[in-house]
Amino acid sequence: MIVVSDSTTLIILFDLNRLDLLQNLFQKIYIPNKVHEEITYKEDISIPEFIEIVEVDKSEILKYLEFYLDEGESEAISLALERELPLIIDEKKGRKIAKNLGIKIVGLLGIIYLNIQKGFITKKEAKELLETAVKNGYRISEKLIKEVLER
Repeated sequence: MIVVSDSTTLIILFDLNRLDLLQNLFQKIYIPNKVHEEITYKEDISIPEFIEIVEVDKSEILKYLEFYLDEGESEAISLALERELPLIIDEKKGRKIAKNLGIKIVGLLGIIYLNIQKGFITKKEAKELLETAVKNGYRISEKLIKEVLER
């Protein structure tokens, strides 16, 4: 499966050194230029081959989205819409807009849940990953973490 990704989930998984969680589920991930800039601005991160940087057309929808969202989210949503692909996104406002545009979405919790379901990680590993992500600044409620781990 091919998907488009916004930066937040990628940054978290880069920080956790767990891009394998994406590669377990997706054969290719497209990221727009702005998302690439966002994930590499702190340091020179080597982008693996299964992540491809894609140019986004400067469409009317992109201009509209940039009025409400940051550039990375706007480009990611625009690219997902243009290519009719699912989107990896975690920001609440961006998720809501993407859903309203008919884009299938998944976030970090969904990716971790799917990795548990497919046997790539245990619930214990998932809990540790989520706890580390929270310590690193990822905002997620204990309730949601518990829901994912109890499914």
